[in-house]
Amino acid sequence: MSVLLESNLPNLFHRGKVRDTYTLGGDLLMVATDRVSAFDVVLPTGIPDKGKVLNLLSAFWFGKTSHIVPNHVLEVVEDVRVLTASLDHKKLGRCFIFPSYLAGRSMIVKKAERIPVECVVRGYISGSAWAEYKEKGTVNSAPLPKGLRESEKLEKPIFTPTTKADSGHDEPMTPAEVAKLIGKKVAEEVTEKSLAVYRFAQEYARERGIILADTKMEFGISDGKVILIDELLTPDSSRFWDEKSYEVGHSQPSFDKQPLRDWLEASGWNKSPPAPELPPDVVEAMADRYREAYRRLTGETIWSEE
Repeated sequence: MSVLLESNLPNLFHRGKVRDTYTLGGDLLMVATDRVSAFDVVLPTGIPDKGKVLNLLSAFWFGKTSHIVPNHVLEVVEDVRVLTASLDHKKLGRCFIFPSYLAGRSMIVKKAERIPVECVVRGYISGSAWAEYKEKGTVNSAPLPKGLRESEKLEKPIFTPTTKADSGHDEPMTPAEVAKLIGKKVAEEVTEKSLAVYRFAQEYARERGIILADTKMEFGISDGKVILIDELLTPDSSRFWDEKSYEVGHSQPSFDKQPLRDWLEASGWNKSPPAPELPPDVVEAMADRYREAYRRLTGETIWSEE
């Protein structure tokens, strides 16, 4: 669902492009909707099951990486009755009715102070990193070896942080800028943990025939400790490539929003709101990619609401 019945939900805490977060006593209810964005614009057409894929795949990875770094997950909502039980309705003076479609697409998380850095790790050179490298021979202003080709695997993963913009594009940051913004100790910790999570997930995905080219993570501070928050290793936050079709020297098909971007580029849209409605074939192609990424990585199948 791309629109929630907010009259039946607790107070809205934060609305992102894809996720809506509500207060839930002393904790938060984070809901992954079926909304989809491209070129920093939320489109009017949702993608079926996308919210479930993002929520359940994030939960899967949070569980797999908890030995590396703790995270904000308290409970994945598989039955909305756990939400009803989590609130003191008499104290709040209002009865909340939680719709059944929240099951699978939401989780109860602990509150954390967000660290304002997008923690990006790259194991392959692609996307904006490739564009910068072609022009300057650098990524995030740091030099890389000469002669790299598009989509080539790097000698070792690199940490390429960016700003965490509330609107517009995120901007690359140097290690010195990150340390100045959040402090040297926290900067070193998020760098170390980001690289460790990436290496673990890269190896895990490779065993399942998928290349994790790059990913971005977010961290927060809770009870004085650095924890992972928001989403983790989903097709919205990562480039996943099929190992069988991988070939150095050009861009790769990926389990992400590429069919959407391709259609929008060809549509003549000027990349400013309002965005056009998506045709059924593009919607289905997108939905299939999200479901397939989940199946390949977890070995399970998303149950559909349709």
